Amino acid sequence: MTNRAPLNGVNRAAGEPDLAEVSPAGTSLPEPAPPVFRWYHKLWFVVLIIACAEMGVFLVWFPWTRYWDSNFFSSFLPGWRSIWSSAYCRGAVTGIGFLNLYVALGEIFRLRRFSQP
Repeated sequence: MTNRAPLNGVNRAAGEPDLAEVSPAGTSLPEPAPPVFRWYHKLWFVVLIIACAEMGVFLVWFPWTRYWDSNFFSSFLPGWRSIWSSAYCRGAVTGIGFLNLYVALGEIFRLRRFSQP
């Protein structure tokens, strides 16, 4: 007897097919067809990459410019000015920008899913 971990709480004997791989009639199920990507899927994906990259560059750059202290949000509530002008807030916004750049870079590497095998 082999000591195998149960799959989904059920012990299977050696050579017994997985229930997810067998149809009710006992025959194997056919392989599912690969997804078909149309031009608008690809276009939407490229627009998403460009938007994430653009937002990321803006959020990394803008907090460290002179315009940061004179925008709408810094004068929205007078009590927020000290928080808004602190380096911690600027660093947090810059970190969100780097996160957007990371997502854009990751999505660029996922573009391979649109290539034909």
